[in-house]
Amino acid sequence: MKKQSVYGYLIGIGAAELVGLLARLFSGAGDRFYEKLNQPPLLPPGWVFPVVWTILYALMGAASYQIYSSRSELRCGALVLYAMQLAVNFFWTLVFFRFHALGAAAAILILLSVLIALTAVWFWKIRRSAGWMMLPYLLWTLFALYLNLGVYFLNM
Repeated sequence: MKKQSVYGYLIGIGAAELVGLLARLFSGAGDRFYEKLNQPPLLPPGWVFPVVWTILYALMGAASYQIYSSRSELRCGALVLYAMQLAVNFFWTLVFFRFHALGAAAAILILLSVLIALTAVWFWKIRRSAGWMMLPYLLWTLFALYLNLGVYFLNM
């Protein structure tokens, strides 16, 4: 692997991880709000979330670099979708944890799931490995939607 590629992957991963870190910092996700809520079945232990999100952001960042470094004419559109889903991801964290708006957060997760799916399809068309790297993120987001809806309905 070329030195430029290594730096490119590190920048892509670092940028995605930074978005996740900033979302966590601005959201107040460390407060006890979530722990006090009635939880749906299948809720993983709390330590799982930061581990999984770190891995998912790394995969997203690596995938985005693969698209950025491609010469595909679809590259710009794919990267716009990527940026959109990353922004929606950031705002979901704020809406859920900072503003405690569980219903609005669920709606945002539906939008996020659609944007991730579209991004994955575009990435797949450009470079299949990049599309595959988005799949765990989509699956985890759908699981997060289940958890969000469960929390919403169990705490109405």
